[in-house]
Amino acid sequence: MLASTLLGNSQRLDGGAMFGNAPRALWSRWLPPDELSRIPLACRALLVEAPGRRVLFETGIGVFFEPSLRERYGVVEERHVLLESLGALGLSDGDIDCVVLSHLHFDHAGGLLAPFAAGRPPELLFPRAEIVVSARAFERAKRPHPRDRASYIPELPNLLESSGRLRVVDGAAGARVALGAGFDFVDSEGHTPGLLLGIAAGLRERVLFCSDLIPGTPWLHAPITMGYDRYAEKLVDEKSELLARAVTDGTRLVFTHDPNVAASRVLRDERGRFTPSDATPNLTRLDLDVAAPA
Repeated sequence: MLASTLLGNSQRLDGGAMFGNAPRALWSRWLPPDELSRIPLACRALLVEAPGRRVLFETGIGVFFEPSLRERYGVVEERHVLLESLGALGLSDGDIDCVVLSHLHFDHAGGLLAPFAAGRPPELLFPRAEIVVSARAFERAKRPHPRDRASYIPELPNLLESSGRLRVVDGAAGARVALGAGFDFVDSEGHTPGLLLGIAAGLRERVLFCSDLIPGTPWLHAPITMGYDRYAEKLVDEKSELLARAVTDGTRLVFTHDPNVAASRVLRDERGRFTPSDATPNLTRLDLDVAAPA
């Protein structure tokens, strides 16, 4: 079982929104903002090549926005970077057997769509892939709350349903059945209803795709949450429990939005704070069945 982190299109978003309860004097040291107070963010996916199939966790933001919205939401590149990242591994979207979406916010699911073209309706990429999403996350995308309505792609639920390739599962338990041996899942509710965190578990290594529960290494500090989180206190509790387990079992965490660190293990420092360890800017076909070098 091989694990690779794949960059998608990058973004620049308001640092205050991304570090909702942290003062600018603090977060600006972690990720320095530009003149518009925007910080750089990756939109990273995780590819797992298991025997007989390839599973992609999330698809990043892509380039489905028309140009004015692409500028508004700080999408940097005009090309579909995730497709290029797959190409660097000798793959295309047609080689993916399953796409697991943690949720359907556009910066995690937009890469499912072909690049914007004037006069052409949105269309799905990944023509062979089964699309797995939790029932609660899918329902939220179909009927969003006014607070997060702008975070969804209105056309996407219907496109997925009409594709004949959508598999809506009952949270982590249903996802375990859908993906089978070698994969595990964790339910989370603090960021958005039905967030599904995927784990690839080889014989020697485990990697967990953190999605928006822990967007990057600055958010390892348990009290730090985003302004986009629906239930900050619950998120802190969920994050603390997950990180405590990761310290114990050595799981590598994969960060979708960290511009510098793709993955790391977790340690606890002398003050009891969670900190990254063994950080890496990318994983390229890491063999999860072979022990990592000491």
